[in-house]
Amino acid sequence: MSQTIASAPPTQPTERPEIFSAPAKHIGRWRKRVLVWSMVCGALALTGFYGVRFYRTLFADKAITIPVAKVHRGDVSLTITARGEVRGGNPETLTAPLTGGAEMHITLLRKTGEAVKAGDVVVEFDTTEQEYKLKEAQADVAEAEQHLIQAQAERDAQKEEDHYALLKAKTDVQLAELDVRKNPLLPAITAKQNNLALANARDHLAQVEQNVANRQATGEAGIAIQEAGRAKAEAQAATARQNIDSMTLRAQRAGYVSVKQNSSTNFFFTGMTLPLYQVGDTVRPGMAVAEIPDLNNWEIAAKIGELDRGHLALNDKVAITIIAVPGREFHGHIKELGGTTGAFWDRHFECQIALDDPSRELRPGMSAELVVATDEMHQVLSVPSQALFESDGRTFVYVRDGRSFTSKDVKLVRRNETRAVISGLNEGQAVALANPVEMAKKSSGGASPLKAVSK
Repeated sequence: MSQTIASAPPTQPTERPEIFSAPAKHIGRWRKRVLVWSMVCGALALTGFYGVRFYRTLFADKAITIPVAKVHRGDVSLTITARGEVRGGNPETLTAPLTGGAEMHITLLRKTGEAVKAGDVVVEFDTTEQEYKLKEAQADVAEAEQHLIQAQAERDAQKEEDHYALLKAKTDVQLAELDVRKNPLLPAITAKQNNLALANARDHLAQVEQNVANRQATGEAGIAIQEAGRAKAEAQAATARQNIDSMTLRAQRAGYVSVKQNSSTNFFFTGMTLPLYQVGDTVRPGMAVAEIPDLNNWEIAAKIGELDRGHLALNDKVAITIIAVPGREFHGHIKELGGTTGAFWDRHFECQIALDDPSRELRPGMSAELVVATDEMHQVLSVPSQALFESDGRTFVYVRDGRSFTSKDVKLVRRNETRAVISGLNEGQAVALANPVEMAKKSSGGASPLKAVSK
């Protein structure tokens, strides 16, 4: 029996769509990535572009503006201006007394501008130390007096004792002389003994007299020593009293108080203004603390730069404006020119100016503006003082050349605080009022002075 084996139907190939769709998905993901990266790069590029533009806009070089002035030909009145302080002339100075101490402390001090009468207390110092010395000296005086009394009593007692000893010695001599008178009636040996006794009595009397004289001199010397000790203690007490009295400073005439500057304060820079004395400050003996100006003679004290010293002379006329008395011009003349002082970068001298037409409204300490006309030059070239520069022995200006500046050496004839008379330039030339090089260095962009633009 044969079996028929049915063959299985042919198997259909299985569809695998993923084999054909994988490349398409891969390409899609790659396109997405490229698109995202493109957007990111574009955003970064835009951010960098606008960031650079903002930075350049914020920190871009800007043209430097240099102020200029023209060289002027004409008449120049050279003046010196300064600020000063009104003071009374011939002031009465109140100084710390010479008490022998290292320092004193102020316990009372009138304020500047306070009116006082003759005899009023202006300054008082702490007298604690002097009061202690006074009590100590008074105790020494009392002790010295007791020692003196004791020395006098001992001298008197010794004097009485010596008096009796001297009487006894004299009596012994007299008795011995009576015994000697009996010698013719007495045996020789007894007469010899009487003679020896008389000689001894006389020797003893001489010794007693010498001792009395010595003790008297010693007693007088002891008393003199005690009296000297008492005199010393009394002198110390008197000195302490005098010091206490001198530590109260009184006004000798009526006027206004002007407190002095405390020059003993430690300052690192001489250009700083020293403070005025005040209660509690330490003062060394002999230092001026305050003064009472003479209101019948007014003065103005001003500090003037060293460059102007050669242009001033005694009796030069001065125009004065008192800040506290507006609308009125005062007149004065230079009374005294002081020595040059101050640091090398701020050398100045003090100028004393006498006020010719004082007013009753004036008070010590008022501020004043001073103008001294020193000379007048005709038809000269001049520029503002700030247009003139000096360096390495050169005197030069910066002349405008188109849109930049060029340094040019000039000769300085005369100058003051406002104008400088020069030669070496032409009338009408524009010069810089500031250093273009320095302004370029200070600018944030570091612009070149050749690109500096003038007004």
